[in-house]
Amino acid sequence: MTVSPRLTALVIDDERPALDELIFLLGQDPRVGEILAEDSAADALRTLHEREVDVVFLDIQMPGLSGLDLAQVLARFRNPPPVVFVTAHEEHAVEAFDLQAVDYVLKPVREERLAEAVRRVIEATSRSMPGGDEQIPVERAGVTRFVARSEIRYVEAQGDYARLHTATDSHLLRTPLTALEEEWADAGFVRVHRSLLVALPHVDEVRFDGSRCSVVIGGAVLQVSRRHTPHLREVLSRRSRS
Repeated sequence: MTVSPRLTALVIDDERPALDELIFLLGQDPRVGEILAEDSAADALRTLHEREVDVVFLDIQMPGLSGLDLAQVLARFRNPPPVVFVTAHEEHAVEAFDLQAVDYVLKPVREERLAEAVRRVIEATSRSMPGGDEQIPVERAGVTRFVARSEIRYVEAQGDYARLHTATDSHLLRTPLTALEEEWADAGFVRVHRSLLVALPHVDEVRFDGSRCSVVIGGAVLQVSRRHTPHLREVLSRRSRS
């Protein structure tokens, strides 16, 4: 199933120009739908008790209840929304990430930096979806869609990006292959080449021809490098014994 989410965002900043700027920039992002705004943490808490939101964009230094104070309160919610801190002060970054913030954006906010924060929110949200199969957010023509990781057969490196191949399509993901190799190892993804990860559940054949090795996935023959062949043999041997 293809999902095109539109996030409901709550923006909190006691300075009206900064608040208006953030509302404007988020409004340009097609992944963001409704935008709620408050100029104090106390008012934001009242809004959060009345409405469910997908993400909170939060200034840190505000009179009364600070952004860090509010984040501590949100962390005790049964289903806490992802928090992105938006601040002019670098020195609170460690505290922010200790509170499980999804991102920490410095003012003045750049459009491309805010877009990256939205991407991280969608990625963090997809990881918590029920069903046990991670949903991978991918973008095409300004629309974010979700691809079930179990549908991905193999992944090719394309510079600092990765191309995900399913049975019917391919999608470009703004994540390097090395990061996916580490994150997806427990899901059965194995590095078989410096530019290739394969999903072992989708491997139809493993062919050995002397010192050369290849895997077949859905009719695609993918070469395994000599460097990675011993590791592939070891992984296959472990799987056969389990």
